[in-house]
Amino acid sequence: MEVIYYYDGSFDGFLSCVFDSYAHKEIPAGFSSGEDDVYTLFDSRRVSTDPGHAARVLRKIAALSPEAAVLLQRGFLTCLPEKELHLFRLIAKLLREGPGFLRNRSDGTLFPVIRAVQHLNGEVHLLKGFVRFSDLGGVLGGEIEPKNRVLPALGGHFAARFHNERFFLYDRTHREALFHVPGQSVIRPLADFQMAPPDEAEARCRLLWKRFYDTIAIRERENPRLRMSNMPKRYWGTMTEFQGEEYFKPAPAESPLLPPLPSGLLPDSQGE
Repeated sequence: MEVIYYYDGSFDGFLSCVFDSYAHKEIPAGFSSGEDDVYTLFDSRRVSTDPGHAARVLRKIAALSPEAAVLLQRGFLTCLPEKELHLFRLIAKLLREGPGFLRNRSDGTLFPVIRAVQHLNGEVHLLKGFVRFSDLGGVLGGEIEPKNRVLPALGGHFAARFHNERFFLYDRTHREALFHVPGQSVIRPLADFQMAPPDEAEARCRLLWKRFYDTIAIRERENPRLRMSNMPKRYWGTMTEFQGEEYFKPAPAESPLLPPLPSGLLPDSQGE
């Protein structure tokens, strides 16, 4: 029987759907994590997230192939259309045939996931150099607008690089933020957020960076096509050097607007 699964959008929720599909001998026709029901001719069922069921599925996959377990976790972060169906088919083939097909990167079940994960990894690599942080009253804040859900893969890089700093990184696309204080990082949904304008010191730093960027450019060697190849234009919206005049104007003297601190972090990590 083919069924549409409704779940909470989490990785554990997806694995719970996989567990239920085998427990109830159902074939997923689709997955939906939205609030609104999708009108369909297929039967549908809501699946509650069960961490125990999710752990059992992941352990089974890892026992068959540690590579497949990593691929599954990374694949879930991608912007691959109908990614859950692609990942379910990958799991089903692994359970049915074993890990041998993973050596064939052109395999019809494996290839879409491999390609999507490569896109995710490429975006993570680029954003390690393209993220621009601002000093907001002693807390570093930055914004990104990625296609993939990169924060789980990107967070470790900045947590290691700025391990003694307090910072947050907001993902505009997926409306979630990475919060970090020394020794602890969490990712939380953040539906409504607007970055605060800079104070005078931060505005000067931003302007200095833009002037430095403009000054070192060699006008005679300008190559817009090469620049857009190395620094794709879709990332420019959150990069200091490409912003307009308003971005460099200091705000009136007042407390910066910071995202609400997740309850999982230390109570004194919000700052003064």
